[in-house]
Amino acid sequence: MKHVLITGGTAGLGKLTAKKLGEAGYLVTILGHDAGRTKDAAKELGCAYVLADVSDQAMVKKALADATKANGQIDILINNAGIWIQGDLENNNLEEVHKTIEINGIGAIYCTHAAVKKMKSKKSGRIIFISSIRAQHPIPQRSAYVASKWTMTGFAKAMQEELRPFKIGVSIIYPGAMKDTNIFSHDKNHRDMTDALDPEIVADTIVNICNLPDSVSVPEFGIESLSY
Repeated sequence: MKHVLITGGTAGLGKLTAKKLGEAGYLVTILGHDAGRTKDAAKELGCAYVLADVSDQAMVKKALADATKANGQIDILINNAGIWIQGDLENNNLEEVHKTIEINGIGAIYCTHAAVKKMKSKKSGRIIFISSIRAQHPIPQRSAYVASKWTMTGFAKAMQEELRPFKIGVSIIYPGAMKDTNIFSHDKNHRDMTDALDPEIVADTIVNICNLPDSVSVPEFGIESLSY
């Protein structure tokens, strides 16, 4: 069985994807930063868990080492951890801007850095980056968030070329806004997400990519609701 590690696996898309991958027969490890929530999610899912703030390089290195001890070498890394920020730039708290770029962008780099050496030595593996449709189509009041996702996307595109000789597939998924996730929980506008993208569809897409033969990769995949 292949071992999948999912960052941000305690809620929303990450947790749903972990559930579906477990049902599909994968060994799953979720990574979260809150000990209580991560332990509870892992118990509910029946999977392993590790703890780390993805913006902390030392914690990430230890977490991936712990995941390897629990479930063996990581065959698939899903860089899903992310936070949201919006508003006109001059009204954004710069500490929050920094944290958004750290978690969404640098965090994905740290996790990939910790996983990729063993993948290269084995000459197999898959890395999936959960970006955002906003990385392709920016809109006003999203400058810091877009910057964080462009960091992730630019890094992922470079990794596609760097890792191709080692038979490691790198995919970037660009979902539109999804309902039933907690990423907009602090949105003061309390947006109506009724017609937003169903995360089940995105999770199924991720599972389908994981199920591809090792010799096949999906470089980029955009998915959004036509009604939202």
